[in-house]
Amino acid sequence: VGRGSLIGPVYAAAVILKKNIDKKQLIDSKKINKRQREFLAKYIKQNSIWAIGSASIKEIEKINILNASLLAMKRAIKKLKIKPNLILIDGNKSPVIENYSIKTVIKGDQKIKEISAASIIAKVSRDKLMKKISIKFKKYNWDINAGYGTTDHIQAIKKNGVTKYHRKTFKPIH
Repeated sequence: VGRGSLIGPVYAAAVILKKNIDKKQLIDSKKINKRQREFLAKYIKQNSIWAIGSASIKEIEKINILNASLLAMKRAIKKLKIKPNLILIDGNKSPVIENYSIKTVIKGDQKIKEISAASIIAKVSRDKLMKKISIKFKKYNWDINAGYGTTDHIQAIKKNGVTKYHRKTFKPIH
């Protein structure tokens, strides 16, 4: 989560759902509103084994956003309390993790409930960070735009400059 944002770290989550969870509610995090995501994130956390991984701004700028996303995924997977038999990754690229069986699934967040659950947890976690850091940087509206290149965010950058949270290698900042 946060790959296209102009600020902050990129997040990933790994989720192993418990058998009793109601999977019908679990859909792509982009297709539900903020309140629903927050409710579902709590529900998922109570009914799964889960972990969050992230990659910092410095890591994004050093190894690029794709590799930083894969690093965040790897960190989330390695933090799980138990090792899954199979890791399902959304998209067509996956991290390389020794002794793990990994399969990519294009549009996995729309097809696989575990991937949907992971996307919900990751998005809610990153949104909390955006809300927290937006308190000091109100002029950028990060609590609303999550650091993405919206018109209001671009205008705020032009007017107020870049912050320590901006990814300096990203257009239009670089």
